[in-house]
Amino acid sequence: MADIENSRDLISVLWSGADILRSKMDANEYKDYLLGIVFYKYLSDSFLIKVYDLIYDEKPESLKVALDAYIEALEDESADELKEQILLEFHYLIEPELTYTRFAEAARNNSFSREQLQKAFNNIEQSDPIFADLFTDIDLYSNRLGTGDQKQSDTISSLIKEIDKADLLNSDADVLGNAYEYLIGQFASETGKKAGEFYTPQAVSKILTKIAIAGQEDKMGLSVYDPCMGSGSLLLNAKKYSNQPRTIKYYGQELMTSTYNLARMNMFLHGIAPENQKLRNGDTLDGDWPTGEETDFNMVLMNPPYSANWSAASGFLQDERFSDYGVLAPKSKADYAFLLHGLYHLKSNGTMAIVLPHGVLFRGAAEGKIREKLLRAGNIYAVIGLPSNLFYNTSIPTCIIVLKKHREGRDVLFIDASQKFEKGKKQNAMTDVHIEAVIDLYNKRETVEKESYLASFEDIEKNDFNLNIPRYVDNFEKEEEIDLNALIADMKKTNQEIEQVQGEFVSLLKELTSSDESTMAMLNSFIGMIEG
Repeated sequence: MADIENSRDLISVLWSGADILRSKMDANEYKDYLLGIVFYKYLSDSFLIKVYDLIYDEKPESLKVALDAYIEALEDESADELKEQILLEFHYLIEPELTYTRFAEAARNNSFSREQLQKAFNNIEQSDPIFADLFTDIDLYSNRLGTGDQKQSDTISSLIKEIDKADLLNSDADVLGNAYEYLIGQFASETGKKAGEFYTPQAVSKILTKIAIAGQEDKMGLSVYDPCMGSGSLLLNAKKYSNQPRTIKYYGQELMTSTYNLARMNMFLHGIAPENQKLRNGDTLDGDWPTGEETDFNMVLMNPPYSANWSAASGFLQDERFSDYGVLAPKSKADYAFLLHGLYHLKSNGTMAIVLPHGVLFRGAAEGKIREKLLRAGNIYAVIGLPSNLFYNTSIPTCIIVLKKHREGRDVLFIDASQKFEKGKKQNAMTDVHIEAVIDLYNKRETVEKESYLASFEDIEKNDFNLNIPRYVDNFEKEEEIDLNALIADMKKTNQEIEQVQGEFVSLLKELTSSDESTMAMLNSFIGMIEG
C-alpha cells in the first residue's frame, strides 16, 4: 500500500513538473526536459544514498545528510578507495557541487546556474560509453524555455525545484520505474500520432509478454529482444512476469536517437544493471544486429512501425534473415521484413510475438509467398485479432502474430478479440479482464464458438494460406426473427395513437380565433388539410 501511495505522490510531483513546460512547447519536446532532469535526479540521489551506505552501512535520513557525509569523506585518506567502489558499481562519479541536491538548493536561493547543470550532464556522458550522448536532447539554452537568459534559466530552475519534491530516497526501483512509465504513457496520449515512435499501450504489451514468456518464467538469464524498442517499455514488461527478474538480459535497438536515449534512461530507472542491458541506436532492417556472440533470444517482442517504407534492395536476398524466402517484403510495406528479422533472432525453443496490421494476414504477391513458406514450416503458431483504436498513432485494427522456430505440427490458433475492449474518449482500452480472457483462449488452444478456432494445416491450405480471421472465427450474431403478427399489432396501435393525438390537436386549433379574415382563412385551410 505504501508503494502505491509513493507511486501516486511521485507521479503527481513529476506531472506538476510538466505543467511548468506545457505552455512553452508541445509534449513531444517537453518530455525530453522533464524525463532527462528526473533521470539526473535519480542518478544523483542514488549516488549519494550509495556513498552514505558505503561509509556508514545504513540509509541516510536525508539527501542533505548524505551530501555532507560525502563532502567529509572526500577529505579522508580513503577517498580514492570510496570513489573506486562507487565507480565499479555505478560507472559514474558526481562531484558535490554537481549533485542534484546542490542544484535544488541553489534554485531555492535564486543562485542556480545552467552552466553547472550542463557540466553535470557532460560529466555523466563522458564517464562511461553506456551514458554517451544521453542528454543531447536537452537544450538548456533553447528559446522555447523563454526569451532571454534570465527567463530560460528561471524555467529550468522552477523545474529543478518542482522535481526535487519527488522523494526518491524512499521509493524503490519499481515505484520510480512505474511512475516513469506512467509519464511516458501520458506523453503518448498528449502527442497523439508521434507517440507510435516510442510507446506500446500497456494492455498490448501485457498480452505480448505473457504469451512470449509462457513456460520460461523460471529461466535464469532469460534473454529478451526488441529490435524496435521505442522507450523500452515492452522489453521491461518481462521483468513483471519472470521469477528470476534480476538475471534477465535485455537487447534492444531503436532508430530514433531521442527515443533510444529515453529507453536507456528507462532501463536505469527500473534498476536494470548496466551489464544486463545491450541497447543500440540503429536501423534494424538496414544492418542486422546483434551479430556478435549473442544473436538469438528466448523471447522476441515487437511493435514495429506499420507498413513502413524500406529499401528492399536486391542485396537483401543474400541476407541470412531473408534469403530462405526467395522474395523480399515490398518497398512500401516492411511488415514482413520486421517479422523475418525477429524470427531469425529467435532461439529454437523460444517464442516471438509481434503486432502488425491485418493486411499481413491476406495480402498476396511477395507477402503471400513469405506467409505460405512460414505456414509450411509451422512457424506461425497463433493469430490474435485486437480491437481497433487501441494505439495513439493509428485507429486501424491490428493483430498479434505468435511465432515459433521449430515445433511439431503446423496448426494455427485464431483468436478474435476485436470486441474485448472498453470505449474511451480518445482510445479504446483493454482491461485486465479482457487480457486474461485472451490469454485463457491462447492457453486452451482449442475452438471456442465465436471466439477462437484451431485450424489444421489442411484448413489453411484450403483457404490458399489466407489467414484473415473471419475465415476461421465466425462471430456473426444472427438477428432475432421478427414476429410479423406482433409487428402488425404494434403498427395498428401506433396508428390509433397518432389519430387520437391528431384529433386532440385539431380540436385545439378549432378553438383558436382571430379578427383578421385572412388569418382565419389560413387556419381553416390548415385544419381542412389535417382532417384530409
